[in-house]
Amino acid sequence: MVASSDLNYYLKEALGLTSARWVALADYEGGKWNLLAFQRLTRSMQGQLLHLLEDPAMTAWLDGMLSGGSGRSSQALPSGLGAARLFAFPVPNSTRILLVAADGQNPADGRLWRLLASLLPGHTPAYLDQPTLHEEVLASLPYDLSGSLERILKAFTQAVPCQNAALAIRRGETFEVLAAWNDVNLSGESFQVESNELLRRLVRTRSEQVAIQGQPEWDLIPPAVRKRGMRAWVCLPLVIGQRLIGVVMMGRTLALTPVEWQTLRELAAYLASSVEVAATFSEMSAHLRRLGMLNDFALTISSAQNLDQIARRVFDLLARTFGTEMVTLFLLSIDGRMVREFRSRERRLAARMKPLANHPIAPFLKKARLVRADTFASGLPILHESARSVMAVPLRYRGQVIGSIHIESPRPEAFSQYDENFMVVVASHLAGLAEYGRLREEAEGRARSLGLIHEMVQQVIGLHDLQEMAQITADLLAQYFGYELAAVVFEDREQNELIRGFGGKHGDTIRKIVGERDLAIFSGITGHVFTTGESTLVNDTRQDPNYQALPGWSAASEICVPLRDLERVFGIIDIESSQPNAFTTNDLLAIESLAGILSAVISNSDQYRRLQSTVRQLRQTQVELKARMDAQRAAENRLIQAAKLAAVGEMAAGIAHELNNPLTTVTGFTELILEDLPLEAQYRTELEMVQREAKRATDVVRRLLDFSRQGERTRTRADLNEVVEDVVALTHHLIHTSGVQLILDLAGDLPWVSVDRNQMKQVLLNLIHNALQAMPNGGTLQIATSASDRDTRSWVTLSVQDTGVGIPPQDLERVFEPFFTTKGERGGTGLGLSVTYGIITDHGGLIDVASTPDVGSIFTVWLPL
Repeated sequence: MVASSDLNYYLKEALGLTSARWVALADYEGGKWNLLAFQRLTRSMQGQLLHLLEDPAMTAWLDGMLSGGSGRSSQALPSGLGAARLFAFPVPNSTRILLVAADGQNPADGRLWRLLASLLPGHTPAYLDQPTLHEEVLASLPYDLSGSLERILKAFTQAVPCQNAALAIRRGETFEVLAAWNDVNLSGESFQVESNELLRRLVRTRSEQVAIQGQPEWDLIPPAVRKRGMRAWVCLPLVIGQRLIGVVMMGRTLALTPVEWQTLRELAAYLASSVEVAATFSEMSAHLRRLGMLNDFALTISSAQNLDQIARRVFDLLARTFGTEMVTLFLLSIDGRMVREFRSRERRLAARMKPLANHPIAPFLKKARLVRADTFASGLPILHESARSVMAVPLRYRGQVIGSIHIESPRPEAFSQYDENFMVVVASHLAGLAEYGRLREEAEGRARSLGLIHEMVQQVIGLHDLQEMAQITADLLAQYFGYELAAVVFEDREQNELIRGFGGKHGDTIRKIVGERDLAIFSGITGHVFTTGESTLVNDTRQDPNYQALPGWSAASEICVPLRDLERVFGIIDIESSQPNAFTTNDLLAIESLAGILSAVISNSDQYRRLQSTVRQLRQTQVELKARMDAQRAAENRLIQAAKLAAVGEMAAGIAHELNNPLTTVTGFTELILEDLPLEAQYRTELEMVQREAKRATDVVRRLLDFSRQGERTRTRADLNEVVEDVVALTHHLIHTSGVQLILDLAGDLPWVSVDRNQMKQVLLNLIHNALQAMPNGGTLQIATSASDRDTRSWVTLSVQDTGVGIPPQDLERVFEPFFTTKGERGGTGLGLSVTYGIITDHGGLIDVASTPDVGSIFTVWLPL
């Protein structure tokens, strides 16, 4: 046997006797390969070699070599390792391998390397050094439980070579893997005894179970322990007295020899006590860890302020405990009709309400029995697609089921009896906290609803207009509570009619559908409440025989509450939603509270209106008397104005005829003289001034004739907007060159009026010219049309508004008098507005003026329909 201290010497000597490039002794320990000794292997080559040994294909190749016990050569080595091929020679009774790199190898070299490998020191067989191992396990348990179990498992893998191995502790009806060798995926796996025939036999007989490829038992091996190239599987029980405390599972490429069986049995007998100590310590650690979790639960979750905080902290706790985020919490509503579902999605809490009736979790909540099983055998809905096992625990508060909590795992058989006991304790505490949270949210919701109702009442209580009261109440209901449709309908006994208000995003739709038809109010659920006086909450209208859909609108949920005056039902408040299960009992209580207050407000309003009836009648009489007096005074003023215009018209006609002939003579002869007079003549300038002034006088005469003789009237039904557009087209250039911005505001669908189009054009031209002259420095001119009511009659109005100099207040009453002008130096005959006034009054209309100095004026023409 070669001593450990002489390793490098013998490796160097053997390297000199062969054609090999380098040699290294490697050992597999702690889940990785280590180089114990080497020759001609540089530091960079050492790193490349260790990286190569971590490759899965290389690991499988070396596992096969260790199991077979014979040397092998690889296909090729990377160029950086200095040789073409790698040769491996196992060290007997160990996990050590002699690695030789060479471009080729003759038989003599192979025999030399095999001889050296057989002489190299391996580990002392585990079953020959157990006192030391047992002491190491006991010493390391308090601070390195997993390391202690790996040492125990390593004793088995060193005594009998294998592909992979696992040490599993028995916990109730489950074997939980606490240590694994050469297969990291096995760590943490758990195997249910009832789900595997081989494990059931082992538990029943306390004897080894063997499966060889090609035999019937091979298909019974748990899938998680299988590995490519494995031909045999051994499950060795660890027994103390009659107690089965765990198993050692080993996968090999070859079946065990009798010597290897004897070695494993001796190891199992000797190390069972060490495993029992480790298992006991593991149970204590798990128990203490769960006690710590329960303490965290008591400290953190109990301080949560609402259900969302409770759910979030419970999810964090269970994720740390079970290593899975597949946690779902279900909580029933107070009335038991809805279920709130909490889930963690990408570390964010998501909650949603669903009706319990058709929910997949409803059967479980009805049975209310704890379930721990694989997902496909549990009978429960699979809440996460990747789940393979589930544990569902009902939440009970004072004997009543209020919800459940479900934990799923992507690993099969992930939960143990101990986990089940832990969750029962957690669920017991969680049920109390959840119930408190539910009641608190319910109370806060009711208080919030009552607060909103109080705000609504404050806005409604001072109203006496019943229509306004109904509409504002419906709008506030939709605004404050977010309802899709809110309707307030009640009888006005004084007017013997229905008052209706509709709010929400579907309010206008329902207003159009219902229109003036009262039948829609007195049928369906609203009609039922009108008749019976009983409040109704319907969360699925398809199941209610009283529901009747309206054309163009179909509700899925509805609340209807009566409005009462003593024993008489005089109205209803109706809330509807297009979604089923949209309302809770909180909504019903809030609407009932509002209905009681609103009924009192409406009754008080009726009394107030009756008390004010006499006052209104007296005031109405006073107003009518004043209106008649004002109308009579206005009529007298119009008669006086008309008389003035008639007198001035007659006088103007006479003057115009007397002046027209001389002016024509002056103008004609002046034009003849100018035609014959040279341009540089001495008096040409004076004659041109005579011609201009004669033409201006002729224009004044023409205006006098227009004022006195309106001409033949041709009235037809016309669109006033077209008249405006014609005049604007004629004056657009003048308006633009005057630096004035024109704004047209013409009403659509304007009723036609019976007018003389030419006279109306003259009216508008006069008003536009006056406005432009009032804005010498530019400004804004706005022309607008509209339909209006005045003095119980319907009118079409035409307004012309400017931003000019305005009219002094003392001149407003005289602007329509003939020959009165405010233009001063800007010129003006004072006949434009008089002509306008005459045309409008001849059409049976009115003209108003309002003006503010330095701000502007607005003239409004009223034409009757």
